[in-house]
Amino acid sequence: MAGGVPFDSRREQKLAVPPVTADFAINRERIEPRVAFMTEPTIPATPARRPRILVSDDQPDILTALELLLKFNGYQIECVDSPQNALLTADARFDLALLDLNYTRDTTSGKEGLELLAELRRRFEMLPIVVMTAWGNVELAVEAMRLGASDFVQKPWDNTRLLETVKKGLDWAAATRRVAQAARSELDIARHVQEKLFPQILAPLATLDYAGRCVPARVVGGDYYDFFDEGSGRLAGVLADVSGKGVAAAMLMANLQALFRAQFEAGLDDAAEILITVNRLFHQASPSEQYVTLFYFDYTESTRLLRYSNCGHPAPLLMRASGGEERLESTATVVGLFPKWKCETATTTLAPGDRVVAFTDGATDCVLESGEELGEDGFLNLAREAQGNSASELVEDTLRKLAKCGGGRDLVDDQTVVALLAR
Repeated sequence: MAGGVPFDSRREQKLAVPPVTADFAINRERIEPRVAFMTEPTIPATPARRPRILVSDDQPDILTALELLLKFNGYQIECVDSPQNALLTADARFDLALLDLNYTRDTTSGKEGLELLAELRRRFEMLPIVVMTAWGNVELAVEAMRLGASDFVQKPWDNTRLLETVKKGLDWAAATRRVAQAARSELDIARHVQEKLFPQILAPLATLDYAGRCVPARVVGGDYYDFFDEGSGRLAGVLADVSGKGVAAAMLMANLQALFRAQFEAGLDDAAEILITVNRLFHQASPSEQYVTLFYFDYTESTRLLRYSNCGHPAPLLMRASGGEERLESTATVVGLFPKWKCETATTTLAPGDRVVAFTDGATDCVLESGEELGEDGFLNLAREAQGNSASELVEDTLRKLAKCGGGRDLVDDQTVVALLAR
């Protein structure tokens, strides 16, 4: 009792709560008559999931008012009273966050609220965040929008305006998810298509086993390898890395594959002629800044001769069965930068037990637990240690060792390894 007047805490709480909007009352009146006229049993429909909203404010009466308003309008609410508790509570299950910008420590600048907003945006890129500011504090609202707020509501708020803002944020998030899902579906299709661009059937050779595999850093990538059966104990192959990443690089990679296969369909078998034609056509069909590094080879069983052209590509490692090593260094510059381009070739022979490991620079860019790159020397050590009785086993063991070095981190670039094993 205060001043002789009884204190009714429930009455005080009711007075502190803004009135529920008339919309709810109208909706309730429209729903109840339909329920009353039901005379036959019906199978209830699966209830739609109610959106979850995180509400953060340091004033209890504000939290109570927002909780009642939002719950009455069909939302699930989780209330917290500080930025620290908001960060502890926030997770991917929330559909929207409603944040006050001013807290007890600093009630004018909004510093705590802006820091909370920035951290939530960092953690949950697609989460709609609505901020609440006092009347007249336009600068703070503008700063919040710059940091990633979806919208803002001014205090004291209008119930209708607040509910419209919440609905707009939820609708935006739903539309964004639909677009992202459609994009993922299209990328999945692109990934399946690109997988089919790599060689599916390998023609057997008596004196050479060969294999390759690409691990893209993204859904699709710009690395390319292929093998071409030229008949009469001859095999050609290419390992290439298109500049850039992602979808754009994947499109250029598909163009490069088509160019190479067209040359072999046309019956060309001279390495220099094939590469000069590919360079000219790729230059014509791609942006001026795009280029390709590649390693091209052809092998003849009768002579065990390996003829190759290295066009600005990391030099493959040739490990001799006798214990020596050679690097198959560049013989030409990159493909696609210049309309007129010269190509030179080099030759070597492969004795039984010799191994060639070719790779793209994504293998050397592998990031170690220390944060440093594996580097070319580090990768070559992995290639030397790779075990296997076939080219395919050598490729797989090398990629396993690469993945172990990376410690499960996301790839910086596509990783492709091709192995040749002389028999």
